[in-house]
Amino acid sequence: MKVCVIGAGPAGLTAAYQLARAGVEIELFEAGSTVGGMSRSLRMWGQTVDIGPHRFFSSDAAVNRLWLEVVQGDYVMVDRLTRILYQQQFFRYPLEPINALWNLGPSRAAACILSYLRTKVGGWRNLSSAETFESWVVNRFGRRLFETFFKSYSEKLWGISCQELDADFAAQRIKKLSLAEVLKSAFCIGKSQHRTLVDRFAYPTGGTGMVYERMAEGIQAVGEVHLQKPVKRVWLKDKTVTSVELADGRVCTCDHVISTMPLTHLVRGLPDTPEKVAQAASQLTFRNTIVVYLHVDATDLFPDQWVYVHSPNLQLGRITNFRNWAPQLYGSSEKSIIALEYWCYNNDSIWGAQDEQLIDIGSRDLRATGLIGDAEITDGKVVRVPNCYPVYQRGYRDHLAVVTQYLAELNQLTPIGRYGAFKYNNQDHSILMGMRAADQILTQKEGNLWEINTDYESYQEAAVIGETGLEPVAS
Repeated sequence: MKVCVIGAGPAGLTAAYQLARAGVEIELFEAGSTVGGMSRSLRMWGQTVDIGPHRFFSSDAAVNRLWLEVVQGDYVMVDRLTRILYQQQFFRYPLEPINALWNLGPSRAAACILSYLRTKVGGWRNLSSAETFESWVVNRFGRRLFETFFKSYSEKLWGISCQELDADFAAQRIKKLSLAEVLKSAFCIGKSQHRTLVDRFAYPTGGTGMVYERMAEGIQAVGEVHLQKPVKRVWLKDKTVTSVELADGRVCTCDHVISTMPLTHLVRGLPDTPEKVAQAASQLTFRNTIVVYLHVDATDLFPDQWVYVHSPNLQLGRITNFRNWAPQLYGSSEKSIIALEYWCYNNDSIWGAQDEQLIDIGSRDLRATGLIGDAEITDGKVVRVPNCYPVYQRGYRDHLAVVTQYLAELNQLTPIGRYGAFKYNNQDHSILMGMRAADQILTQKEGNLWEINTDYESYQEAAVIGETGLEPVAS
């Protein structure tokens, strides 16, 4: 058997790694110059950085075993500290009642609680019928907290109103979290294990990308990993995959294709795609990320790994301080690297801005937060990441269903990953998708990979990573 894998992100690499270990012939094609996708690591100014903050956490024992096998003990446990910046004040995330009360002041804090109670008592809207991100969050937190801690950041990230953002985003990313859950967690009431509240995680000493670089090395021992080789299209005959065609014209024949390229690109390149399917795919959109890295002449700036910027007066969305992840990233350097994230669409002016202009915008925004005081910014670099966030705009599920139903009719084609499945995956979701895709190819068993993420808590064995390896989750 020969399998072609499109894309060297977490999902594609995991699938290829598992198949290669089972003796399957693998050719993996990556459009970029490095592996890891959005989870890749870069070297800048003698230090290692990621594409923004990438925390790996899973309670799936199988996912964690694979991660530990690849990392081989080269990781540290990081105590998470993240905060929200709103109106020049910093709130701990997850929200802590005492901290929030102190920063909001008694009157605003009371108004938030009353807003929440009014929602609960008045039954503003039944949660099961909530269709938008706004209605979902208001049901869980009340309108005042929604407007304070959710609205501005979400609209920066997605570029659309929270009334146009589907409730699926909240259901997948916030899940069972509510104001009541936050209060219980903050006061240590009950045994809340919500993923968003996890305050400790394992981090590779060589950066997040180290995991995927080692997977690529394992694949290359028995197969091939081709960098800077974008795929143009997948070829079919009688609805069965026959080959992939690269942008340079080369055609690679194979028995199966695993695709992590953006789902819209995959459909656009398929031969004889029905008009209905092509039209549905054209309604699915992705959001781009611009990361501005600033080299700051200081070492002790602020304690967070990352900060969410909810202040509506700043276009900046998130700030990462790589000094606070693992000392192996910065070594003996006496300077810090701060990453600033901006989100946009292809037709937004910021996407086409010159690097110098973006570095200037980032420098002014970072200075305005007060996080670096009067420390000098000595240099800057820009990384652009296209098509990295699938946009859950209202109605997207109907369009996606048309596409997935058609793809299910095609033989020997498996779309997975954040881009390939149009799923807002974390690393662990994508790794699990890759593992299951490989297993299905090896065993010829059918399964619904599209369900991973929304039903992710259905794994059979729960365990987390600690200092000494895999640790069972207390019941």
